[in-house]
This record gives sequence, C-alpha cells and structure tokens, in this order.
Amino acid sequence: MPKALITGAAGGVGRILRAGLPALGWELRGFDVAPGEGDWVVGDVRDPAALDTACAGVDAVVHLAARSIEAPFPDVLSVNMDGTYQVFEAARRAGVRRVVFASSNHAVGATPRSGLLPVDAVPRPDGYYGLSKVFGEGLCSLYADKEGMQVVAIRIGSCFERPTSVRMLATWLSPGDANRLFHAALTAPVHYEVVYGISANTRGWWDLEPARKLGYEPQDDAEVFAAEVIAEYGEFPPDHPENSRPGGAWTTDPLPR
Repeated sequence: MPKALITGAAGGVGRILRAGLPALGWELRGFDVAPGEGDWVVGDVRDPAALDTACAGVDAVVHLAARSIEAPFPDVLSVNMDGTYQVFEAARRAGVRRVVFASSNHAVGATPRSGLLPVDAVPRPDGYYGLSKVFGEGLCSLYADKEGMQVVAIRIGSCFERPTSVRMLATWLSPGDANRLFHAALTAPVHYEVVYGISANTRGWWDLEPARKLGYEPQDDAEVFAAEVIAEYGEFPPDHPENSRPGGAWTTDPLPR
C-alpha cells in the first residue's frame, strides 16, 4: 500500500481526504501544526526539520497546508509561498517523486467569465491568496522540469459537504469527488499538469477535461441542491461579481494591509 503525506491534514480538505483515500488504497501520514491521531507529525510547513521527518518513507506528498483566507501579504508570503517552497525542498531531499499541490480557483479568479475557463488561461489572481497559488503552480512547474518530479496542481473550487451559497452551485467539489480527483492526481502518469477541482456541476465554470484525462470521473452535481440554495439566498444578477468573475466577491474586496 503506497503512503502519502498530507500537509494541512487537520483542515477541511485534509479531513475529507483522510476519510476517503484509505479506501482507495492509500496509507496516510498527517502533518499539521495541530495534533492528530495515527501516523502524524506535528510541525509547521516553514520548518525544514519537521518536514524532513514527515517526508521520510512516503511515496507522495499532498500539499494542502496554507493560510486559506485572504490575509496581509507578509502572512501569505510566509505560509503559502515560503511554506510551499519548503515542502518541495523536503520532498526533493527525501526522494519523493509525486507531489499534488492544492492550488485554487482564485489563481484565475479575476478572469472575466466567458464560457468554460481552460486551464491554460493566463493567471489573474483576485488577491494575495490567489497570487500565492500562482506562485505555487510556478514551483510545481519548476520542480517537475528541474528535479524530474511528477506534479499535479489542482485548482480547487469549494470543497464542502454541500454547497452553502449560490456561487458554490458552480464551484462545489463534493467530498466523494475530492477523493476521486486526488487519487487520480496521485496515480496518473504525469510530468506536470494543472486541473480544475470541481464536481460535474451543471453550472460549472471550468473545463474538466484535463482532470478527466487523469482518470477523474466526477459523480456528483451541485444542481441537486440548487432549489434549496436559491430559495435561501436568491439569484444574483448577471453582472454581479458572483456571476461575472470566477473569484466572486473576492474580486471586489480591497487588498488587506
């Protein structure tokens, strides 16, 4: 059974993968600043020594750890940018060849919507958080080309048990589909790939074909929640940021300072 290290394992997506990946054939090791159960290393992604301990003996790294909300640039720089660099360096030192990086839809969040957005769209981050994910994707490409790693960057939409906003009817990634997608990213023959991470949503904004080429077969659709969500929140007009840009309200929020 191959073993994967999950950084940020105590977070929301980390908990989802810890619950689902073992059934798909993965032994897991958690890494987080918070303690956890089982095979677990407590540490910070900016700490090379802790990462060396965590990477020892694993076959792959799933890098989720990040400051996942918009924050002042020094905070995002430290955790999301330097932390991601430290994870790649620890994987390189340990001889780990497969890394799956949790990027975000916010890497292209400021792109005006016009049909399905392809993965090769020019990056247009909608904040410092999105900028850090563009940086992370750059590291993915660099370490694939320079170090021969096999790397997949997943631009995650909104990974929750169910959609909790009208925007999530387009951006939702169900727990089941999250496990199917990360498993595909961990096992497909790749050099470096960027894919979008959403379910087979009727209202989806992103091109899922690159993910399907990895073997991802989404089985869920946020549309089953549409009537309930719209009744609670109402529809947005077409020119509202929640409809006109993939990043939604993030595109109009001021940069934090």
